[in-house]
Amino acid sequence: MQTPISIDEKKDFVRWFLNHYQLKKRESVWILNYLMNHETLLSCVHFVQEVKFCPRGMEISAQGVSDPPFRFYKGQVMTNDAEKSFHDLRMNQKEPVYIQMNFEKAQQCSKYALVLEENPYLPKDYYLNDRDKNEAGRFLSHSLLQHRKKQLELKIDKALQNGDRDTFRSLCENLNQVNQELNTFMQ
Repeated sequence: MQTPISIDEKKDFVRWFLNHYQLKKRESVWILNYLMNHETLLSCVHFVQEVKFCPRGMEISAQGVSDPPFRFYKGQVMTNDAEKSFHDLRMNQKEPVYIQMNFEKAQQCSKYALVLEENPYLPKDYYLNDRDKNEAGRFLSHSLLQHRKKQLELKIDKALQNGDRDTFRSLCENLNQVNQELNTFMQ
């Protein structure tokens, strides 16, 4: 489990961000300054990726990225109106709010990484595309066949040691079948 991010760490990040990036929407600057000056609210802030899956979140973008300037999500509703989100922040100061910051090289920024938390609302298979799922399935099937082959080889050795010809023949047939299935993976 991830350790909680302190209010001071969040303040330091927001201050750094405001000093280094020009935001696409001036209201975003007001919101970030408001957060820095209200510790109760800042304690409920969580910086995450893919905020659109969160029950209450904001997407704030700096100049230089193709992302929209500002988005506020609440339940199934999304708005570009920063004033509505500001009002919501003021009225619901003890509710968690999730914020996604879009800026150049965000994925490589150590300061952002320090405050970034895992998004608890992401679907379990969010990062898997169909190709990844198929590849994972193939890998699992191949691994299970390899394990089955090893088990059969151990049983064949035991049948040989015991002089059990019928079991030996049956196990060899099974091993041949597994080997054929493994060969199809190589093609």
